[in-house]
Amino acid sequence: MHTRHRQLLVAAACGGIASAVAIPEPTTAPTAVRAPFTAPIITPAVVPQHGLDRRSPDIISDIVNGAGDALHSLGSVIGQDLPSYVMSGIPNYFQGFPTGDQVKSSLGINDRDLNAKPTQVLNIPPYANWTEQGWNVRFHGNVYKTPNISQEKLDEFANIFLIGVDLKDLPADQQAQARNLTQEIFIVQQADQNVSFHLEPAPSQGSSGEPGGGGAITPPGGSQNITFPYETTNLGDFDAFVPIKNVSGAGLLAGNETENIQRLNVYTDGSIEGNATAFLVPPEGITIISDVDDILRVTKIYQPKEGLLNSFARPFTPWMNMPEIYANWSRTLPNSTHFHYLTTTPEQVTRNYMDFIYKTYPGGSFDTRPLNFSDVSATLSIRQYLLTKIFETFPKRRFVLVADTSNSDIMKDYPQLAHDHPEQVACIFLRNTSATDSSDLFPYDTSRFEGLNSKSYMFFRTPDDLRGLDIVNGQCLNSSVPQNLTFGVQDEMLGIGRKKGEGSKLGGSGISALVAAFVGAFLLL
Repeated sequence: MHTRHRQLLVAAACGGIASAVAIPEPTTAPTAVRAPFTAPIITPAVVPQHGLDRRSPDIISDIVNGAGDALHSLGSVIGQDLPSYVMSGIPNYFQGFPTGDQVKSSLGINDRDLNAKPTQVLNIPPYANWTEQGWNVRFHGNVYKTPNISQEKLDEFANIFLIGVDLKDLPADQQAQARNLTQEIFIVQQADQNVSFHLEPAPSQGSSGEPGGGGAITPPGGSQNITFPYETTNLGDFDAFVPIKNVSGAGLLAGNETENIQRLNVYTDGSIEGNATAFLVPPEGITIISDVDDILRVTKIYQPKEGLLNSFARPFTPWMNMPEIYANWSRTLPNSTHFHYLTTTPEQVTRNYMDFIYKTYPGGSFDTRPLNFSDVSATLSIRQYLLTKIFETFPKRRFVLVADTSNSDIMKDYPQLAHDHPEQVACIFLRNTSATDSSDLFPYDTSRFEGLNSKSYMFFRTPDDLRGLDIVNGQCLNSSVPQNLTFGVQDEMLGIGRKKGEGSKLGGSGISALVAAFVGAFLLL
């Protein structure tokens, strides 16, 4: 059973087959909020009727066979475009998490068994925008219950997410973390639930920069109670902008009268874990949107075995001295600077992410992958959906986009935003993992950057490459850092460099390395 589950996990990691999910169109945050509300931002999606225990075990063999066919025919792609699945990179390997019904089935429990369990809430740190009617907070998260799972069963489930290692062989602290994270995955989402919150000024959030982190301030007031206007979806999600009271007198500062980001603590009624911090963001200023994996922390998502260990068992570790760079941005950029962390990791496993960020980086709002975006096709669109949402919510703000080259969706979405919204994208910073990590053997495509101002983006190799840049005035290029863009397929470790319209330049050593990359991605079972 463990082997088959591992196979299914790697199948999903390498682009496994999944049923299509209809993705809701991005909804612009309204300039004027009227009651009653019409619909929540996230709408329920079609849930695939197959799960970990029902997928065909032939999926992995189909993928491996397909990879094998490609490997045998690599000679035919020399001078031509590389296969599309190479260019797709490695999708996030957190795929195929069980639904609540599947969890109940696997544990042999029913709703009556869960009745005595407390309802819990994952409250994701929100951002708020200012309109003529006041502040609107985008409350979002998930409502769920945690069933009783024996340690023996937890160990069995945890081993599903480990490749080439058994849980019992890990150090005790890593075993404990893997069990805790597994428990967060095997939950039962609660549909049709009402959620309410208590808001009050937040004295601090985040670890670096100005006191409290992120350069944000504690407002003079704003305490109030809020009832979310919709019930949770069939997967327990809630997500919508909700107007809050400005509270006359010693209350919140109006968004058109301050440059400062304001912090409010958000306590979920009836849940001891449903706490978060809301960031009230004025209409103008700079928002830094940052990916987390392999840019703020060491993950190695391009190595499935290492990536899973770094995500499930090992303590989160900052990537080099990146915290110093963010702390400096927090101290030196204008007070209106807002930090936003966007990861396509599923929301069930993001508590570790949020805890790591708030201990290591400036405080800021968060976006994760809701359960409604649960299959491969939806995952490849969720980043664009979330980016579009925040761009449309803050049409007068300028954005700094930070990530790495190992994410194929980023390599498309980030430059496309710069083409579509040149007045909003101030800088794009991408860590070139292929130039600095010999284990990253997957090509990346820089073709979407063609036509952009060459000083508006930079492919960097170390955090120190980001020092001394004039971000406010759009000077985003450190001239001492070689760029070597081909505006096509490239990979320094593989020796691949192709300019747009040309065939791939893949030498013998490049072929060998690409073979190794395929073997590493598909055959680590």
